[in-house]
Amino acid sequence: MARFDKHIFICHNKREEVHPRGSCLNKGSNEVTDQFKKRLKELGLNSKIRANSAGCLDACEFGTAIVIYPEQVWYGSVTIEDVEEIIQSHLINNKPVERLLIKDKRFE
Repeated sequence: MARFDKHIFICHNKREEVHPRGSCLNKGSNEVTDQFKKRLKELGLNSKIRANSAGCLDACEFGTAIVIYPEQVWYGSVTIEDVEEIIQSHLINNKPVERLLIKDKRFE
């Protein structure tokens, strides 16, 4: 039996500020992770949905990048303001947030 129904992996990769691909940590991934954890706990979902910081997801040019499993849905440019929408739409109602999806063949 699976312990969690869904996992949210939030990139915490850090590169130099001038790196051409950027880095998720410099784009607010700590705050996004904290907000996911806070809201999942407040909603009583933290026993079924796990938010984890992750090493490089190889999507920093889309940062803050996250991926949700088991669906393998990739989101980019996620901010703390987007967290509630992802929780309500995707995690609770199984409807991905189209405007945040990474539109790149590598992530299909």
